[in-house]
Amino acid sequence: MANILFWTALFIVAYTYIGYALVIWVLATLKQSFRKSAKTQEPPPKTWPEICLFVTAYNEADMVDLKVQNSLKLNYPKEKIQYLWLTDGSNDGTKEQLKNYPEIQVEHLPERRGKIHAMNRGMQFVKAPFVIFSDSNTLLNQEAIRKIVRAFQDPQVGCVAGEKRICEKEQDNAAASGEGFYWKLESFIKQMDARFNSTVGAAGELFAIRTSLYHKLPNDTLLDDFMISIRIAAQGYKVAYTSEAYALETASASVKEELKRKTRIAAGGIQSLFRFPQLLNPFRFGWLSFQYFSHKVLRWTIAPFALFLLFFINFLILSESPYNSGINFYVLFFCTQAILYLLALVGFLLENRRIHHKALFIPYYFVAMNLASILGIIRYFRGRQSPLWEKAKRSKV
Repeated sequence: MANILFWTALFIVAYTYIGYALVIWVLATLKQSFRKSAKTQEPPPKTWPEICLFVTAYNEADMVDLKVQNSLKLNYPKEKIQYLWLTDGSNDGTKEQLKNYPEIQVEHLPERRGKIHAMNRGMQFVKAPFVIFSDSNTLLNQEAIRKIVRAFQDPQVGCVAGEKRICEKEQDNAAASGEGFYWKLESFIKQMDARFNSTVGAAGELFAIRTSLYHKLPNDTLLDDFMISIRIAAQGYKVAYTSEAYALETASASVKEELKRKTRIAAGGIQSLFRFPQLLNPFRFGWLSFQYFSHKVLRWTIAPFALFLLFFINFLILSESPYNSGINFYVLFFCTQAILYLLALVGFLLENRRIHHKALFIPYYFVAMNLASILGIIRYFRGRQSPLWEKAKRSKV
């Protein structure tokens, strides 16, 4: 029984964190080799559509000027951009600061009811056929809107996911190094997902939809970006991915702050799973079900438990083996796990040191984020995850 559990757990962990990336890369490569995808052309200026740049902000006075100035410099006809900000609940001067920019349309409620409530409310003010959602603490590259609009030239595309990039410095702490590595891998998987079929979920820092496809979500929804984009995919539209449109964000100030953020994301993942169980039906959704299960569900449910269980099962197998059994796979794999956990401990002890060898922090970040997933599951079932998320502290720009 221990051997069966060991190999099952090992397969789940290996497939979730390494295997699926390889599988979807192979599938995407094979598809492209048999069928060349038509490249969408950037429309000429006279036919550029109107878009709405939609920003939700809660107490972001420190970022308002930087974000607005970045938005106004985007390479797209300004007369075709509706700049819409929802500042519900802000009491730090965010709303007042935005009055310095007459181009910005500000909609405000004194009560704080959560991000998805603000998004649901704000959609009534959107006048354009396309809406681009962006967080108030992220900066977009100048060509972002053009690249997103170009992707929408395909009528089958209902949502476009931009790329999230972490602003990395030469000597980063554990949070920055780990988060930067995570998003590089995640971006690769999203890109392969899109090439093969459809990206599974968009990042809230930058994504866009056809306005007509927006449907209100319950006000206690935790993962608004994921639920909005995956619902569009479930309607038969593609969620495209473009790395040429990206949002730049500083890393979490510490692994503790990143742990807090990942815990609530994990709770949101379980909520999404319960609210949209039909997406697991491959007879209805085909390859999208396979991608959803492999890319999201395993990470949100089984894989974190399998990761930590693997170490203890491995130890149990070795403890029951004959003393002179020699070196075998179980011995080597147990030593590998022990070294990785030791490196995670070293990363924890050196967390606030800024060192050149960033790879040292990856085991620590990996272990911490899987722990966060388990904590998020527990928090969800205990009913303690509020939609009014506490903002994670970010390092300075």
